[in-house]
Order: sequence, then C-alpha cells, then structure tokens
Amino acid sequence: MRHIISYAAAAAMLFGLASCSGQDYSGLDRIDDVVAKAIAEGNCPGAVVAVVQGEKTVFLRAYGNSSVVPDTVAMTADRVFDLASLSKCVGTTLSFMQLIEQGKVSLDDLVSKYIPEFAPWRDSLTGEAVDITVRDVLTHSSGLDPYPDVPACVERFGEDCPDSLMHHIATESGRNFRPGTDFMYSCLNFVTVQNILQAVTGCRLCDYAQKNVFDVLGLKDTRYWPKTSLKSEKDLAKIVPTEVQEDGLPLLGEVHDPLARLLNAGNSGNAGVFSTAEDLAKIAVAIMHGGAMPDGSHRILAPETVELMTTVPEQNAPEVGRALGWDSSSSHAHIRGSILSRDRCICHTGYTGTSMVIDLDRQIAVIILAHRVHPDDVGSMAATRREIADVVGETLILNE
Repeated sequence: MRHIISYAAAAAMLFGLASCSGQDYSGLDRIDDVVAKAIAEGNCPGAVVAVVQGEKTVFLRAYGNSSVVPDTVAMTADRVFDLASLSKCVGTTLSFMQLIEQGKVSLDDLVSKYIPEFAPWRDSLTGEAVDITVRDVLTHSSGLDPYPDVPACVERFGEDCPDSLMHHIATESGRNFRPGTDFMYSCLNFVTVQNILQAVTGCRLCDYAQKNVFDVLGLKDTRYWPKTSLKSEKDLAKIVPTEVQEDGLPLLGEVHDPLARLLNAGNSGNAGVFSTAEDLAKIAVAIMHGGAMPDGSHRILAPETVELMTTVPEQNAPEVGRALGWDSSSSHAHIRGSILSRDRCICHTGYTGTSMVIDLDRQIAVIILAHRVHPDDVGSMAATRREIADVVGETLILNE
C-alpha cells in the first residue's frame, strides 16, 4: 500500500473545520479505508477528500502520492487537480446561468439563434426537422454525438481549431434522437454552450469564468491553463500530473482531455478547469446557500437561479434525469450512493477521477479529487465514489 497521509488536524486550523458542533464526525474516518483500498488496487496513486456540512468543511484529508512519475511525491490537501468534466459544472454552467439570470439567453432559445449554422434533428422517415434548444444541450438531451474523433479532426483541421470544431459540431455531428426525449452524455453539448456564451459576451469562456465566478468567490487556486498562467515554480509544483505521454513525462498543468487540449487549446466548455478541494468546498457552500456565501457576500447567482439550475426540467422526458449542467437522477447519478437525497441532489464526475456531490436538502457536499489517469489511464473510481458517499450519508444523516 502506498503511503497515506492524514491532514485532519492541520486542516482544522487552516480551514476552520467544524469540530465542536456537537455532531460526532468520527464515522468519517472510515473514508481512510475506502481510499486506501482504491490506492492498493491501483485505481489511483492518491486523492484528496473533503466533506462539507452547512457552511463548514468537516473533513479534509490527503492520501497517497501526488505523483509517481518521474518522481514519487506525497499528496497534500492543497494540491491542484485537473477537474476534467467537472469543469462543465463549476466553469461552464455557473458562468452560463448568469446569462440566463440576466435575460441574455433563454432555455427555450434555439441554438441556431447564436450559432446560425447549427443543424436540427431530422426524422429519417418523415423528414420532420426539430431544432435543438439551449435546454437540450445543457441537459444532454440534444442527441449530439458524445465525442469527436480527435485524431481525425487534428489531421483535417490542425490543432487549436475552435472555429472548425464548432462548425463540425454544428453541421456534421450526429443527431441521434429527437431532442428532449432521451439522454446521451456528450462533451459536444458543452462546447456548444461555450460557444453560445462567447457569442453573447464577446469573452472567452476561460476569461469570463475567471472574472465572474472564480474571482468573485475568492477562489485561490481555480483557473484554466495553469501551466501558462502560473509563474512560480512553487505554484506549479502544487499541480498533480496526469497521464504519461510519449516523451515519458506526464501532463502537468495542461488539461488531460484531448478535445480540450488539442482542439480547443485549453479554453473549452467540456473540460479545462483546475482546482483544489478547498476551492470546490467554497463553490459547494455558495450553491447550498442560494448562490453566495452564507453571509450573502461573494454572490455569483440569485437563489432563484440556483433553484432553476438544480431542478430537472419538466419539459424533458423523465428518463433524461439531468438538471442544468449537473446530473440529478440519470443513469450516471450512482455516485451519490444510497443514502443522500434522491430528489434534491446534484452531482458530476470528471474523467481524471474527480467528483462532486451536493445534497441540497441536507446541506452536505462530498468532493473527491483523484488522478486515476496517473501514470496510466487504467484506474476506476466508480466504486470508491459510491462507498465514500455512503460513509458520509451514514455518518451525517443516519447517525445524526
């Protein structure tokens, strides 16, 4: 078993963890065994786990190693992780919901209003055309293909080709079912959301999110493109590496997702955000408190907008099960475990091994930052996520 490091005592001093509220948090210690098993089975070299209750981080621990290639370095609780598709929530969705709140975009708007060449779905038997709406792309009910053939796109368009990528999605990607009737998780949906935001605001997504979400919340280590934006070697050393490349070195500070890295040069609606457990805990607190910190400061969304974002749209078929930008009750929502709320819980995963679950009824959030793709893309965090969610549920709900 790789070395396991506990930072519970230090975290209590650094991050104001709740320890005297009268609730017994000792049951959360079982998370140690769950993560130790994941490390021992080779599912990840290390991880950071945070649990939030109300406005307090009640658990924050680091496990295993931050890297094993080229050197073995112990994990610490302040490490910065590639969030992968969790970026869809904390970067793209929180930014885009501001446009909806401001009336600049409507969920009923057709995507073609902002991307004129965006093709509709067509019934192969009748020829009927049905336009795809903003709601459809936000809830993965558009029917767009899940992912592009990145090597083929690079060969055809070259690297750093955001305009060609959007043209390909708009005119050539498959439309697999009538919009709003089914669920198909697709990174292309959130590249589309990105392009709508950029058309409306005139800003790159990465710049908009930094100014209007990350900086407003006072996040210290959340950003796109850390490799180029961070100048200090000390800050760069906080980033955990991901998959080893052909040169024998892992990616460090560059988004792992090939679409985001090669086609969108790191500014992408589907991936690209890097963050820490502490910063994600602040995001969770803001969401659980109606879009701002508990004292009403650092507001990014109005309470009504948060309610809209976290509600499954009634316009979609029941089997879709997705809220706006977040999962709620789709076939992917198993990461919430068996105890956290069935109806008022949002969640999402990231391919690299990250995940976030927010129980809105109980005001509980579970944040797991792991890099299962280091040094190789072989590990799985699926069982670990469910087990940790259940440990949290048993400790904070069943035993309260």
